[in-house]
Amino acid sequence: MSTVQRFSKTFFYLALFPAVLVFCAWQGWSWWSWATSPPVPQLSPSEALDTDKTLQIRIPPGSTSKQIGSYLESAGLIRSSNAWDLWARWLNSQNQGVFKAGTYQLSPTQSLKEIAAQISQGSVVQISFTIPEGRNLKQMAAYFESQGFFTAQEFLAASKQIPRDRFPWLPSNLPHLEGFLYPDTYQIASGGITPQAIIKIMLQRFEEVALPIYQQNPQQTQLNLLQWVTLASIVEKEAVIPAERRRIAGVFTQRLQKGMRLEADPTVEYGLNIQQTADQPLTFKQVRTPSPYNTYLNRGLPPTPIASPGKASLQATLNPEKTDYLFFVARYDGTHVFSRTLAEHQAAVAAIRKQRVQQNQGATTKPN
Repeated sequence: MSTVQRFSKTFFYLALFPAVLVFCAWQGWSWWSWATSPPVPQLSPSEALDTDKTLQIRIPPGSTSKQIGSYLESAGLIRSSNAWDLWARWLNSQNQGVFKAGTYQLSPTQSLKEIAAQISQGSVVQISFTIPEGRNLKQMAAYFESQGFFTAQEFLAASKQIPRDRFPWLPSNLPHLEGFLYPDTYQIASGGITPQAIIKIMLQRFEEVALPIYQQNPQQTQLNLLQWVTLASIVEKEAVIPAERRRIAGVFTQRLQKGMRLEADPTVEYGLNIQQTADQPLTFKQVRTPSPYNTYLNRGLPPTPIASPGKASLQATLNPEKTDYLFFVARYDGTHVFSRTLAEHQAAVAAIRKQRVQQNQGATTKPN
């Protein structure tokens, strides 16, 4: 090959090289644009106008960026997990590549960049949960487990850790936080659902709602904080009709002042971890079973609350009705018969039991 031919060939390749570079860059950019653009969702005709269609995806704690890319690709939220991995590496080089665990509300119409920004900023879904008045720690634990938050055992273990450094008003020598986790509806970021986080926000709500009721009216009661919450928890378990709440609190206050036993069924149930029903009331044996919580056997209040009282029961306990009633027994409609003497009380108990037997007999003999 002559020198001229070799020069011509070399010149040809040199001239071709920029074109190849441009073509490769264009191909790479085309692939990157395709990979990072929102995937076109396969919608049925009825869904074609639903541009707000979103998905919830959970990023477990400890997930790598590669795993997150796989989750997103499998859900149809991004086109390519490889593109995600490249983008995550670039973010990491800019100190922006820390992805946060949690549940995210994402849309197939979002770009890869938008999804990455949302997950790196931790813009998670807010999870709502509700604890009704009168629930105890074991019931809360079972509820949280049923919601998939964490195990019941994890919550019960955390409830025995008393965070007095953050909440110095908590009574000393508490074995657990029974009664001080305020019953309410809460919202918490899905990425922060731990027993400790939930306990913290429930104690904060007690601090905001319940504690001022006591602190602003210290002269209205001779009960200390623990005693106040404990008595309010018993009132919460006994009172079904709001109109009777202050009267029930008044009966218990009277009995305490006279040195009488409270004889409250819910304390026995709590101590034995049982729940009586209309057709299966507490037995004599159960009522006579020793327990620190058995107020049929022990005078005064039990050692801790037996449930989480709501605002109404806390207020009623602080301002009970002035009454000379010393006894009450529940009817089967949620109301109570109140009595001044033991004889009146025993007569009321007998009448209600007789009525229940008659109702059951009528139900069994009712024609088909």
